Amino acid sequence: MKPRIKVLTLAVDDLDRSLAFYRDGLGLPTKGIIGQEFDHGAVAFFPMDDGLILALYPVASLSKDARITATPTRLGAVSIGHLVASKDEVDAVMKQAEQAGGTVIDPPQDRFWGGYSGYFHDLDGHLWEIAWNPQFGV
Repeated sequence: MKPRIKVLTLAVDDLDRSLAFYRDGLGLPTKGIIGQEFDHGAVAFFPMDDGLILALYPVASLSKDARITATPTRLGAVSIGHLVASKDEVDAVMKQAEQAGGTVIDPPQDRFWGGYSGYFHDLDGHLWEIAWNPQFGV
């Protein structure tokens, strides 16, 4: 296996609502929902930096596709990290997420590891960390 991840798929309860959060609230580019002509095919893709694709896929569709039972909660099993260039940008993105309907779990603050970050849940409980790390150039 080569060391790369190209697609990060988030299971969502309401695809339209989650699309609006990421597209309209956070300002991520997308062509909107595609694949609606297929049974359990509706999905939204957001191209990210470095070729990563963020995908939103309804819980029922992902469960069917992977042949698993959906978990009832998504709170904190995984954290999605978004690195920014400054403390001010951390504050701005956290405010943007909250205004879009996200829930701030831990407000931005200086961290023991020398950086500055905050955490929020999206509308489906996925945990995001918005971080400035002086060790990583963004």
